[in-house]
Amino acid sequence: MSDAGRKDWSDKMKEGITPDSSKSSQQKVKEAVTDTGDKIARGVQPDHDKSTGQEISDKFGRSKDEHVHGGTGESVMDKTKNALGLGDKH
Repeated sequence: MSDAGRKDWSDKMKEGITPDSSKSSQQKVKEAVTDTGDKIARGVQPDHDKSTGQEISDKFGRSKDEHVHGGTGESVMDKTKNALGLGDKH
């Protein structure tokens, strides 16, 4: 079960194990859009406001993104604030 407006972990798992070669272009586009929306929601909602399952899933997702893409360890909100010049001034 996922939190309202979030992608269910079982859907993520199914998408991950289905080879891209067997997906239609429409399915690939839908997954890309829903993945992006879910990543935004993951960064906006604090972990303490999430269900336990969603919190674990989000922590795993952040860890995977950090490993695969590298990064600063900042949340989406922190990156947005810094881009707008509203972040912490060290």
